Amino acid sequence: MLYPNLTSKRIILASKSPRRLELVRGLELDPEVIVRDVDESYPLNVMSTDVAEFVTRAKAAAFTDMLGLNDVIITGDTVVLLDDEILEKPSNFEEAALMLRKLSGRTHVVASGVAVTTLIGGKPETSCEVDTCKVTFEELTDEMISHYIDSYKPFDKAGSYGVQDLIGFIGVSSINGSFYTVMGLPVHILHKMLQEV
Repeated sequence: MLYPNLTSKRIILASKSPRRLELVRGLELDPEVIVRDVDESYPLNVMSTDVAEFVTRAKAAAFTDMLGLNDVIITGDTVVLLDDEILEKPSNFEEAALMLRKLSGRTHVVASGVAVTTLIGGKPETSCEVDTCKVTFEELTDEMISHYIDSYKPFDKAGSYGVQDLIGFIGVSSINGSFYTVMGLPVHILHKMLQEV
């Protein structure tokens, strides 16, 4: 068993992301998925990769009211940064196309936060870390961008793309860092955090 310390624990993944669920299951865990609407806005003085930590912690805080003695809650957030501009989740085709045109032929930064929250001494305690990765895109044609958005509907993805689907297969020329951080969860960090629970 990978985590003998978690045998009596209920692992909760507080995320609606199917990619995060896939990655947590990759650690030989079968989490219970609980989803709540969480305000993902952040103050103007929180910038760059710090946004990933701020939102990850905000998501964790939104679940502390239901935290039981044997619960371990996992939360995460991913931010795509191009020259310190944060590329959020697009709300429509035009926004997605604009983001992908900006990323085309450029190198950007992906920051993914992960938090583990447990009860310690009757109080919620959250451990949070952020991992960053540099991603370089090939030049993307307008035809490819349109095809990708029409076929893959990347409206739930920061930066309008998923590295694990078509755009990653043909558009990403190099990754300097963890592929899984780009996918949305730095599982190498989560593994260490879970070992310490």
